[in-house]
Amino acid sequence: MVTKQIKAEDYEVIYDSDTTTITLSGSLRLSGLEDTNPVIKLLNEVLAEDPSLITINLQQLEFLNSSGINMLSKFVIKVRQKKETSLMILASNKIPWQGKSLKNLQKLMPSLELKIE
Repeated sequence: MVTKQIKAEDYEVIYDSDTTTITLSGSLRLSGLEDTNPVIKLLNEVLAEDPSLITINLQQLEFLNSSGINMLSKFVIKVRQKKETSLMILASNKIPWQGKSLKNLQKLMPSLELKIE
């Protein structure tokens, strides 16, 4: 198992290569490319491995600002362009922003599987 981790003061991103799951937790307040670069780099590295499925677990992500949503949207578009890779997003109905914002990602990629639990 290869685990990659980005740990900041307010958030954490962990990648588990066995399950091709990227878990974001905490409060992700990105303010431009400097903040998003490590996260974008990790997302792109995972996509470059050409997995059949990428799971993004946001169930512990309390807050994601517009820069973070923009980053996620761009990633969804990149995954959509790779026909052989599926994308699943796990969300929590206990976190209000997730239900509203994440449904819009399905417009970008209709095959995206969104599980809100």
